[in-house]
Amino acid sequence: MDVSDEPDGVREPGLAGRERDILALERRGFTGPGAKERAIREELGLSPVRYYQLLNALLDDTRALAHDPVTVNRLRRVRDARRSER
Repeated sequence: MDVSDEPDGVREPGLAGRERDILALERRGFTGPGAKERAIREELGLSPVRYYQLLNALLDDTRALAHDPVTVNRLRRVRDARRSER
Protein backbone atom coordinates (compact mmCIF):
# COMPACT_ATOMS: atom_id res chain seq x y z
CA MET A 1 0.00 0.00 0.00
CA ASP A 2 1.20 3.50 -0.72
CA VAL A 3 1.03 6.46 1.58
CA SER A 4 -1.38 9.01 0.19
CA ASP A 5 -0.43 12.64 -0.36
CA GLU A 6 -2.47 13.59 2.68
CA PRO A 7 -0.48 15.57 5.27
CA ASP A 8 -1.56 13.28 8.10
CA GLY A 9 0.07 10.29 6.34
CA VAL A 10 -3.07 8.17 6.30
CA ARG A 11 -2.43 4.94 4.43
CA GLU A 12 -4.80 4.14 1.63
CA PRO A 13 -4.45 2.02 -1.48
CA GLY A 14 -3.73 3.85 -4.67
CA LEU A 15 -1.06 5.05 -7.00
CA ALA A 16 2.05 6.88 -5.88
CA GLY A 17 2.60 10.43 -7.09
CA ARG A 18 5.09 9.38 -9.77
CA GLU A 19 2.66 6.78 -11.12
CA ARG A 20 -0.12 9.37 -11.33
CA ASP A 21 2.29 11.77 -13.06
CA ILE A 22 3.16 9.12 -15.66
CA LEU A 23 -0.51 8.56 -16.49
CA ALA A 24 -1.12 12.32 -16.62
CA LEU A 25 1.73 12.71 -19.10
CA GLU A 26 0.25 9.95 -21.26
CA ARG A 27 -3.11 11.78 -21.39
CA ARG A 28 -1.46 14.79 -22.99
CA GLY A 29 -0.91 15.26 -26.71
CA PHE A 30 2.52 16.18 -27.96
CA THR A 31 3.41 17.99 -31.15
CA GLY A 32 6.69 17.72 -32.93
CA PRO A 33 9.52 15.25 -32.59
CA GLY A 34 11.13 14.98 -29.20
CA ALA A 35 8.49 16.95 -27.31
CA LYS A 36 7.34 13.98 -25.24
CA GLU A 37 10.88 12.86 -24.44
CA ARG A 38 11.76 16.39 -23.36
CA ALA A 39 8.68 16.50 -21.09
CA ILE A 40 9.64 13.13 -19.58
CA ARG A 41 13.11 14.42 -18.70
CA GLU A 42 12.07 17.88 -17.52
CA GLU A 43 8.84 17.11 -15.65
CA LEU A 44 9.54 13.65 -14.26
CA GLY A 45 13.32 13.63 -14.11
CA LEU A 46 13.47 10.23 -15.82
CA SER A 47 15.21 8.96 -18.89
CA PRO A 48 12.73 7.96 -21.61
CA VAL A 49 13.87 4.33 -21.36
CA ARG A 50 13.11 4.21 -17.61
CA TYR A 51 9.82 6.04 -18.18
CA TYR A 52 8.62 3.43 -20.66
CA GLN A 53 9.70 0.60 -18.34
CA LEU A 54 7.63 2.10 -15.53
CA LEU A 55 4.71 2.80 -17.86
CA ASN A 56 4.65 -0.77 -19.15
CA ALA A 57 4.56 -2.14 -15.59
CA LEU A 58 1.88 0.38 -14.70
CA LEU A 59 -0.38 -0.86 -17.50
CA ASP A 60 -0.63 -4.23 -15.74
CA ASP A 61 -1.43 -2.66 -12.36
CA THR A 62 -5.10 -2.82 -11.34
CA ARG A 63 -4.66 0.40 -9.32
CA ALA A 64 -3.74 2.25 -12.53
CA LEU A 65 -6.82 0.86 -14.25
CA ALA A 66 -9.01 2.04 -11.38
CA HIS A 67 -7.36 5.49 -11.40
CA ASP A 68 -7.56 6.19 -15.15
CA PRO A 69 -9.37 3.43 -17.07
CA VAL A 70 -9.61 5.33 -20.37
CA THR A 71 -5.88 6.01 -20.63
CA VAL A 72 -4.82 2.57 -19.37
CA ASN A 73 -7.15 0.71 -21.73
CA ARG A 74 -6.03 2.85 -24.69
CA LEU A 75 -2.38 2.17 -23.92
CA ARG A 76 -3.04 -1.54 -23.45
CA ARG A 77 -4.67 -1.68 -26.90
CA VAL A 78 -1.67 0.09 -28.44
CA ARG A 79 0.75 -2.26 -26.68
CA ASP A 80 -1.19 -5.35 -27.72
CA ALA A 81 -1.37 -4.16 -31.34
CA ARG A 82 2.40 -3.61 -31.42
CA ARG A 83 3.05 -7.01 -29.88
CA SER A 84 0.87 -8.73 -32.46
CA GLU A 85 2.81 -7.04 -35.28
CA ARG A 86 6.03 -8.74 -34.18
